[in-house]
Amino acid sequence: MLEFWFGEKELGLHYPKTQSEIWFRNGKAYDKIITQRFGKLHQQTYENKLNHWQQQPLTSLALVILLDQFSRHIYRETARAFAQDKQAQQLVFEGIKKGYDKKLLPAQRVFYYLPLEHAEDREVQIQSVAAFTALIDSLPEAIRHEYASTLNFAIRHKEVIDRFGRFPDLNAILGRKSTAEEIEFLTQPGSSFL
Repeated sequence: MLEFWFGEKELGLHYPKTQSEIWFRNGKAYDKIITQRFGKLHQQTYENKLNHWQQQPLTSLALVILLDQFSRHIYRETARAFAQDKQAQQLVFEGIKKGYDKKLLPAQRVFYYLPLEHAEDREVQIQSVAAFTALIDSLPEAIRHEYASTLNFAIRHKEVIDRFGRFPDLNAILGRKSTAEEIEFLTQPGSSFL
């Protein structure tokens, strides 16, 4: 699963640009592939059959990706896509306490921290920005620019939560009524993270 997500080529410190196309630009194109290859595995998360994956850094990362990323592919544009966000966030907090994140490569750490970025909680957003800042600070100066966008996105997510207390782009999917301010905000370029 991790090989599929991060690519077959061995990861190093550099940001894997080719995988970034899959992760953030062509996501819908991978929905069917992820559902076919990993849908049954993801279903096991609802049955608590993968809890033992929490015991090691790489399997913990795999579980985080299943809960936070694959759910968004398998259940795109439905509330179920976000149903396991809190579970993923809790898993990340537990992993950080155990130092799991520090044992991961930089690109892996990005996905380990993403559930924090997805939280509709101001305190968690503060921790998200802190985690991405620590990631950038841990990198050699020569490659920090490759990961700068990850911190920028964390900051943008935090700014939306600071302003609205929730992500307005999720309102329709989650059956929430949007305020006039949120509706206006969503007309602006770059206002949606979906």
